[in-house]
Amino acid sequence: MKQANYQWLLDYSKTTAYYESMLGLLHWDQRTYLPEGGRAHRSEQIGEMASLLHRRATDPQLAEILAEAHTRKTRGEDITDEAVNLREWKRIHDRATKISERLAVALARAASQGELAWGKTKEENDWKGFLPHLEEIVALKQEEAQALSAGGKELYDALIDDFEQGETAGKIEPLFTKLEGALFTLLEKIEASPRKPDPAALRGACPPAAQEAFIREVIGGLGYDFQAGRMDFSAHPFTSAIGPGDVRITTRFSHDSFVMGLFSSIHEAGHALYARGLPVEHWGTPRGSSVSMAIHESQSRLWENMVGKSVGFWRRFYPAACRHFPWLGKTGQDQFLLAVNEVCPSPIRTEADEVTYNLHIIMRFKLERMLIGGELRARELPEAWDSEMDRYFHLRPKNYSEGVMQDIHWSSGAFGYFPSYGLGNMYAAQFFAKAQKELGDLQKMFAAGDFWPLLGWLRKNIHSQGSRLLPRDLVRTATGEQLQADYLIGYLEGKYGKAYGLR
Repeated sequence: MKQANYQWLLDYSKTTAYYESMLGLLHWDQRTYLPEGGRAHRSEQIGEMASLLHRRATDPQLAEILAEAHTRKTRGEDITDEAVNLREWKRIHDRATKISERLAVALARAASQGELAWGKTKEENDWKGFLPHLEEIVALKQEEAQALSAGGKELYDALIDDFEQGETAGKIEPLFTKLEGALFTLLEKIEASPRKPDPAALRGACPPAAQEAFIREVIGGLGYDFQAGRMDFSAHPFTSAIGPGDVRITTRFSHDSFVMGLFSSIHEAGHALYARGLPVEHWGTPRGSSVSMAIHESQSRLWENMVGKSVGFWRRFYPAACRHFPWLGKTGQDQFLLAVNEVCPSPIRTEADEVTYNLHIIMRFKLERMLIGGELRARELPEAWDSEMDRYFHLRPKNYSEGVMQDIHWSSGAFGYFPSYGLGNMYAAQFFAKAQKELGDLQKMFAAGDFWPLLGWLRKNIHSQGSRLLPRDLVRTATGEQLQADYLIGYLEGKYGKAYGLR
């Protein structure tokens, strides 16, 4: 295409990215410091920004220039930056033109109001107060899916594709089915093992100031740059990539155990490391953007679990933990590490161990697939949730807050996001295995406090790629193999087989 036209598209994309950055800042403030009196005004602000962004995405001049573009090769390893950008700009424009401005604004406002309502009603265990918001959001997401779907395709696929380009429920289901079977078998063996961690090994006085100081020491050691970010507090930890040099995270604390705050912070730092590793020279274009939420989650889950709960990591940080929490010294490092890696079904996804966490995701995948498909209504969710919790974990939530209302995702309209966690765990295991093979003994490096070789491998093979390759092409290029559940299954069986003395 003409260079002048491509330059116009570049400029247009970067201007749009500045507006998206402003919207990101509004969302960050809403979840952290927004006073209650400003909630209604914030929903209107977000609605106006959504309207502006929708008009830009459907601009007739943008459509005219994109129609003249000839997309070059977009698969394989020799993709040009121009081809990547054109491929993604066309995709974004195509999706946007299928959604009316009315629907785009209604979705943005409902998600903002739903998220604010969720924070209050969850705290009060008020399912009836939250239900009208959820019903509105589900109806709007169904309308969005219908607008985006091609004839004969499952509605839910259109929402998955927003987070995982090229994925469908039908492609994900076999991976989850294989993983589910292996996890049930592993869980049965662990529950039958006589080796039982002592949860008390993780409990003691944990002043917030001590937790914050320890977390800063840890994530700083992993590579999180506090000169290009900050750490605040929110009901549900999250990461906001506002722009180059500004990637923020939030966390939350428990008063008698530092591990929840620590691992949620490492998780969010993993997201931030990915965002900071994207090619800054391409900021504001698809080439400089993350390719999918599963790849994003692969980075957070890799750092949280495969690094943060490893033997090498705690050889490095256990002495520091004892400085911040003196009672921990009486526990002993081995006993502490076993407790950190305890496998015990929990009703709360964000507090789940590595083995049962994936079952939480598979359960949510099934429920939201039924919701969007119309097989399940929002008001029927509590009963369906409790039934599935009993089937997967032999547990019944004590209340709505511990059960169906625990996650923020549905209140903010993020239907189709949950599969990204399960796919992300699979990507993480496959990436970690390849990095180990190429770099050598990662545990020895972690014990020495050297996390840069792993971060460097991820920066080269994952972060710097931006959206150059679609997710399954990226994993194939980085590891030499197609995505499969076997690496995650093997990782979990190896780690927990050793921890619990399984055969």
